Amino acid sequence: MFRLFTRLKLLKLQPELSCVRGGSAKLTWRNCPRILDRTAANRNMSAAASAELIEVAKRAAAYAAVDTHVKDNYRLGVGSGSTIVYAVERLAQRVKEEKLSVQCVPTSFQARQLIVNNGLVLSDLEKTPQLDVAIDGADEVDRDLNLIKGGGGCQTQEKIVAANAKYLVVIADYRKKSSHLGEHWDRGVPIEVIPLAYRPIMNTLALQLGGEAVLRMAKSKAGPVVTDNGNFILDWKFKAVPESWEAVNQQIKMIPGVVETGLFIKMTRQVYFGMEDGSIQSICR
Repeated sequence: MFRLFTRLKLLKLQPELSCVRGGSAKLTWRNCPRILDRTAANRNMSAAASAELIEVAKRAAAYAAVDTHVKDNYRLGVGSGSTIVYAVERLAQRVKEEKLSVQCVPTSFQARQLIVNNGLVLSDLEKTPQLDVAIDGADEVDRDLNLIKGGGGCQTQEKIVAANAKYLVVIADYRKKSSHLGEHWDRGVPIEVIPLAYRPIMNTLALQLGGEAVLRMAKSKAGPVVTDNGNFILDWKFKAVPESWEAVNQQIKMIPGVVETGLFIKMTRQVYFGMEDGSIQSICR
């Protein structure tokens, strides 16, 4: 009965108890705007538990990567995305507890704010052109550690920073692990483009590679998403998995007006996956 009343309170229902024979009670409803849907309530509770499990997995992967790959006097590339929040959280803890000296180069406005808000040393590629390690997230990781990135629109700066690091480490939860790119990620390959050229590039992609390229639209503003670099993003939804992602990546980059793709081919050295059971799976290349 206590559990039932707790759920009713959460759902803002107004139950009343009325006595019946034998000293027991039955639940009646008066002036109630809704009927309790136990199935929906259970579904919401399950979704909340699943979301919490994903966050635990992200934190586990991020903490493992920072504990393993960050050392004193390191120059660190800080990626973007929801999992990176936990990496910066752990980095700030270690800097405070172990008195580490670490210079941080961000890959986006979000990364820059995380670095500043956590009291870490902010740098850039002009002052720190060579990095010891870069830690970043991914939208999908295949068996060869190739990535699709750019769900957050930061793939160009992320790739520049990663390319200037000796070692690229990727952190992700179990949902991002796949046998091939496109197995789980169905939003396409993000491509940053010069605004002037977005329509011709959409047409060229369809003609040369098939599938469909869609201009990514903003959710909290009118018009398209605008990157930190002032460009647009096309999401290319391919119909079939190509034989060579490396060849496809080069073909896309040769289209005039393309700035960068979200395909990270043969760049990742190690991936940490936070798994559903709370364990961490590490894969090296």
